[in-house]
Amino acid sequence: MMNKTIGSLVDGRETYHVDSALSIREASRYMTDRRVGAVAVLEGDRLAGVISERDIMGRVVAAGRDLDQTRVRDVMTRDLVVAHVDDSHEDGLRMMKQAGCRHLPVVQGDRLVGMVSQRDLLQIDLTEKDEEIRWLNAYIHFIPPVREGTS
Repeated sequence: MMNKTIGSLVDGRETYHVDSALSIREASRYMTDRRVGAVAVLEGDRLAGVISERDIMGRVVAAGRDLDQTRVRDVMTRDLVVAHVDDSHEDGLRMMKQAGCRHLPVVQGDRLVGMVSQRDLLQIDLTEKDEEIRWLNAYIHFIPPVREGTS
């Protein structure tokens, strides 16, 4: 089994983030250009929240708020659940399920090092399950060689 850490998953990946003072329109463009569903929100160099497509749709669009006047800090998710670089992908999936979220900021100490999505973590799970099935199939279908003199 691989049992990958979340840190190994984000290692070498660009960390997308926006400043809390950005307008929702600017944050939406940033996310769209990078094809991501959520980004970390920083105030200075401190992780202050996360803004997701779901936040934008529910707290801005559906609420009829102005995309240019509404700031990220006004609608971001502040109650953060974070993953640590040493956490396993199973830990990450468990945290997401308990918190009802689909993205986790990843921290090392108090420093933001990346973001993982539920899709990222489920892909690892799927790869591990495929490998396990391959091993089990090989085990089940293994036919020991016939020794001479036995029937």
